Amino acid sequence: MTNTNSDSNQPHEMNDTRHHILTVGHRLIAQQGFTAVGLSQLLKQAEVPKGSFYHYFASKEAFGEALIEQYFVEYQRRLHLLDEQPVSAQQKIYNYFEQWYNTQQIGCEGEKCLVVKLSAEVADLSEPMRLALHAGYQQVTAWLALQVKAGQLDGSIPQVANISAESIANRWYFAWIGASLIAKVSQSNLPLSEVWQMTTTQLGR
Repeated sequence: MTNTNSDSNQPHEMNDTRHHILTVGHRLIAQQGFTAVGLSQLLKQAEVPKGSFYHYFASKEAFGEALIEQYFVEYQRRLHLLDEQPVSAQQKIYNYFEQWYNTQQIGCEGEKCLVVKLSAEVADLSEPMRLALHAGYQQVTAWLALQVKAGQLDGSIPQVANISAESIANRWYFAWIGASLIAKVSQSNLPLSEVWQMTTTQLGR
């Protein structure tokens, strides 16, 4: 009986180890970048042997791809929580970008966006990672477009002639990604403040 219980716990323990490596990797890469974080540093911080890493990930690139996919799984959960809020679609979008604005400012190191950190760094470095990023942000813009449509239907978001909800969602997301990158380069919160004002104005706030 003891051996059977031990075997049945192995998949759970394996998933925990894999998730732990990804969690530690997320923290390190969000702070330092993908290329700057070496495998030895990751293993030391995660306190796992090299064999454990290669049991779950064929390479550092495969680890990076899994990290991005895991990030967007968690991101979708956050969007689902926003969906459950008993507020207008306009307020949901406002809350979404307010969270982005608050966490991406200079000096807020706790929840830096992995997409912002990796987009410029790995686009030419790894095709699998680039594709994972692309697929992930498309999920986010699709969610934004749904909220824009809902807001236009309930009257909480102004209709814009000849501009689709999908285009509005894309413009906002692209603007925020760009502003977050420029904020890092300039070490200034001005880019974020500018797109925050633009977004809230277009939301009709």
